[in-house]
Amino acid sequence: MTQPPNQPPHGGFGAPQDPPPQGGFGAPTPPPPQGPPQTPPPQGPPQPGYGYPQQPGQPGPYAQPGPYNAGPYGQPPQPGPYGQPGYGYPQQPQYPGAPGTPPPGSRNPFKNRTALVVGGAVAALLVIGGTVFAVAGGGDDKDDKPVAGKSDDPKPSVSGAPVNPGDGSGDGGEDPDNLNEGRKAGEAKVLWYKEAPDAPGSGAEAEGMWITDKTAVKAAYKQLFAYNVGDGRPTWDAITFPQKVCATTPQKTSDDKIVVAYMSGSSDRAKCNQLQQIDLNTGEKGWQGEVAEGGLFDSTLSLGLTITGDTLMVGRSQSGTAYDVKSGKKLWDKKKYGDACFPTAFAGGQKLVAVSSCGASTSNEHDEVQELDPRTGQARWTQKFDKGWRVARTYSVDPLVVYSTHQDKKAWNISTLGDDGKFRSQVEVDEDFAPECGWAILERNLQGCLGVAADDDTLYLPTEATASANEIVAISLDTGKEKWRVKSPADESMLPIKTEGGKLVAYVQPSYDAGGQIVSIATAGAGHQPTKLLQNPVGAADIENGFFSKAIDWVDGRFYISTTRLNGNDDAKEKLMLAYGK
Repeated sequence: MTQPPNQPPHGGFGAPQDPPPQGGFGAPTPPPPQGPPQTPPPQGPPQPGYGYPQQPGQPGPYAQPGPYNAGPYGQPPQPGPYGQPGYGYPQQPQYPGAPGTPPPGSRNPFKNRTALVVGGAVAALLVIGGTVFAVAGGGDDKDDKPVAGKSDDPKPSVSGAPVNPGDGSGDGGEDPDNLNEGRKAGEAKVLWYKEAPDAPGSGAEAEGMWITDKTAVKAAYKQLFAYNVGDGRPTWDAITFPQKVCATTPQKTSDDKIVVAYMSGSSDRAKCNQLQQIDLNTGEKGWQGEVAEGGLFDSTLSLGLTITGDTLMVGRSQSGTAYDVKSGKKLWDKKKYGDACFPTAFAGGQKLVAVSSCGASTSNEHDEVQELDPRTGQARWTQKFDKGWRVARTYSVDPLVVYSTHQDKKAWNISTLGDDGKFRSQVEVDEDFAPECGWAILERNLQGCLGVAADDDTLYLPTEATASANEIVAISLDTGKEKWRVKSPADESMLPIKTEGGKLVAYVQPSYDAGGQIVSIATAGAGHQPTKLLQNPVGAADIENGFFSKAIDWVDGRFYISTTRLNGNDDAKEKLMLAYGK
């Protein structure tokens, strides 16, 4: 395999920011009750980065030694991962991972942070994963039929009165909140807002938000709600599932359909194995099915769902099954292959990507990334990562941008892979990046990051907030080098949302005395100053600021924000979703 030339090593900031766990590793984080503005809790456990204790003189992920040139801080030459001249400092991961040593006086990200928590969490994951893969062996060839068929009830069930539409006509009675009160000239308005449904006192998941040209659909606990994008009136009666929703497809099909998974029961032995296709515009239920268990330790306690074209990929803990998303017909299985490689996570969208754990508890333990043909399951290419490197996230699927970590070396890496699977570049920017990526410990959530965007040749990442807000950095996918950066126009963090029409659209978060903003930033040319598209009203700032765990989207000149976690607090009028526009 032809390796790309060694690049100047980047700094050690950049790990995705995870909310701090509550109640043990892997437990979901309840958001704070909505109400008066609060200072949000720290952004998650400390992440590998600049200032980590590095181990000089070790080979990179492909074990190809090569001399580093002495760096600007006088460090002695270090071996490079590709056998080509490199840089002595900062010694940070190269495709993923040449170690290094920070200069004297560099900031230690472990200082005043709970470093042992992160180390213990990741170590626990590796031990658990190693045990599972070592015991699992070959895996079964169990026939996994989705039992697809038209739902007995082709029309959505009615869950009672609609969620409060924000004007007192819903099931919540009079609502004293006037979120447009005191709206100033030039401010947008709250088009509509919705209160959250009842949830258990321990809280509940509310993952999933989809916007079509007609309807905004939101998942919450056991239900799907649909609202007209313009006025928020229910477009179809809420769908209530027998048990809680446990997985959803982040994507929708070209004809606006999604697939939702819900639990088989309410006991501790219940599985996340019930599938239901839904039409977002009409609420009509399509095919339904049940996902079969895999082999030993290959369970459906949780699922990962993703759509690529007309293929629905359902990921179990050590395998996956593909279905035709239109009919529910099973297409193929992705099972153990090669050197005891078990597929553990999938990412979809424009491409279908699989990440597998291989050779657990052996000297050849490593991760592999593959692009799969969505209709046949055949691997178009396979890229091996060196031992110790764990592929944790995909910041983008097309182009494919992969975030990986090395626990022992306390290092991270962001790499871009080309259409042939070969490494195209790595991020070399010495920065503390801070996309919001949730908390996943016993499973990988490859597409769970908020606040990162990419186009054909550029990756856009937010930096960590400081006393003077933060910046978005544009990074070349061809070289890994910084192209430009722009500071937030307010003293609050700015997060990329998407790219469209040659511009980057970003969300500036609200403060205690100002609503959030939607801005656009030209991606080409010399000027990259934010242009305001929408200024949210100050009357909604408290509510907007209360979405600690959130989903956001910008569609057709409207901004949508919703919670992804219900806190279950009966004493608070928790908001489910807001829509803003002019």
